Amino acid sequence: MQTLEISIYTLALLVVLALAFDFMNGFHDAANAIATVVSTGVLKPQHAVAMAAMFNVVAIFFFQLKVASTVGKGTIEPAVVDHYVVFGALVGAIFWNALTWYYGIPSSSSHALIGGLVGAAVAKSGTGALISGGLIKTIAFILLSPLLGFVFGSILMVIVSWLFVKSTPRRVDKWFRRMQLLSASLYSLGHGGNDAQKTMGIIWMLLIAAGYSTATDPLPSWVIICCYAAIGLGTLFGGWRIVKTMGQKITKLKPVGGFCAETGGAITLFLATSMGIPVSTTHTITGAIVGVGSARKMSAVRWGVAGNIVWAWIFTIPASAFVAAIAWWIGTKIL
Repeated sequence: MQTLEISIYTLALLVVLALAFDFMNGFHDAANAIATVVSTGVLKPQHAVAMAAMFNVVAIFFFQLKVASTVGKGTIEPAVVDHYVVFGALVGAIFWNALTWYYGIPSSSSHALIGGLVGAAVAKSGTGALISGGLIKTIAFILLSPLLGFVFGSILMVIVSWLFVKSTPRRVDKWFRRMQLLSASLYSLGHGGNDAQKTMGIIWMLLIAAGYSTATDPLPSWVIICCYAAIGLGTLFGGWRIVKTMGQKITKLKPVGGFCAETGGAITLFLATSMGIPVSTTHTITGAIVGVGSARKMSAVRWGVAGNIVWAWIFTIPASAFVAAIAWWIGTKIL
């Protein structure tokens, strides 16, 4: 791969921009990890975000860097990557995250980033710049991650309902208020493990393009630490506009439902991360919440709200790709 002439100042600027996206990812997606535990009244918001932020960072000890490898080496051809492509991808992703956060729409930071990479790479070199294998896996899980979340969430809800069929509602509520602390922690662990690695992949491809690393070198430790810290800080500040949509507007949740949704979502995230697939934590927890609601009765789910969220999912990749293509062109003029 040809080494590009990138000044240390431009490189530093793009690393900071990538970490800003990582921070915003945590900020935007904090609702995914804490909405259920807050809306059920198990934890106060400030305690919930502190716990979620901690487990976002603790994920550094639990997961291999397979997702970072997929984003950094398996999405677009490494030969196409330069500082203009990375700039365009990050601007496209940050724009979409900011827009959906402002309107309280739980969209996918992950797919905004993938869309940004696609838009900037295609703007530079056409569709030949794309690696079909990595993109197919990612696009497939736009459907599979909420479906798996739905399946696991609904199955857990049915199992728990049978196990506690003779228990009083008060006893069930007491037990699952405690259990939800565990499930929320597991979901935050999965969120940090999958999402922080996407930014690692971006910085990795930038370092390779600039000649500071090679495709066979391990990811530098400072990149790993910075990315986990950035997403943890973003989660700590929390995107409160989305919490209400996730926690109560889709379906009314009690602690038992919150436990099943978070556990079902966590299982999905753990599976995807182990396979190196960048998935949307937003899609996953939404599918799990819908699964829990429909396990009780189909009418318990506000399908209109769920439908609006799905429309946001559909537009995420093309919208962020379009903005990224424009940002790539602007980047070639100003960087």
